[in-house]
Amino acid sequence: MLFSLLQPALIMKISNIEDIPGHNIVEFYGIVQGSTIRAKHFGKDMLAGFKNIVGGELKGYTELLHESREEASKRMIQQATDLGANAVVNVRFSTSSVAQGAAEILAYGTAVKVVPHD
Repeated sequence: MLFSLLQPALIMKISNIEDIPGHNIVEFYGIVQGSTIRAKHFGKDMLAGFKNIVGGELKGYTELLHESREEASKRMIQQATDLGANAVVNVRFSTSSVAQGAAEILAYGTAVKVVPHD
């Protein structure tokens, strides 16, 4: 997975591997992370309970997790930007339950500065 997220006057390269192909890592800034805690909507939770009986995708939860990963990623990227990085490598996501009906999504990786190969 290698993609770039456009930010004002900056392209942040994000990779789930240890490097950015075609680039050299010239500086390490350390671990960066972003997280969000989201709760389920009561109405969607009830509908999901019914869906569990008959089976099928819980689309409300799929959408909730997608939005949560996006928000956690944005926060991780902002932290990397604040450090002066132009890339984050070894990006991972983690999910944990923090309360009944609420989950934390955590995005984390290593902030670095990369330059293209000569």
